[in-house]
Amino acid sequence: MENLEHFFWLFLKFAAVGGSGVVVDFSITYLLKEKANINRYIANSVGFITAATTNYFLNRWWTFQSENPQITKEYLSFFVIALIGLLINNLMLYIFHEKSKLNFYLAKLMAIGIVTLWNFLMNYFFTFS
Repeated sequence: MENLEHFFWLFLKFAAVGGSGVVVDFSITYLLKEKANINRYIANSVGFITAATTNYFLNRWWTFQSENPQITKEYLSFFVIALIGLLINNLMLYIFHEKSKLNFYLAKLMAIGIVTLWNFLMNYFFTFS
């Protein structure tokens, strides 16, 4: 039971860090898409990757309290998982927005929810194990 409680608290911390990532992601996506008139998928990708980078450092320090001296290897693992998450994110965005005709930002929020589960589980079992 103690392991389940620890797992739950890690997920809550991961989700809190993810919340800050959503602010970074949405802000950059909005600025690039709406103000710079960059393609929505490119804007989404840049926002997502920037948020993934800030999330790595916050998760390393606060969520998982990693002391792994191989920061580059750990970051690359985190980033590869985030890139796969980006593919999932863009696929979900395409399905929810283009096919289902949901509002772009509602579709993006739903995609982020799905990718959060993917990212947490993969980073828990691989990056910060």
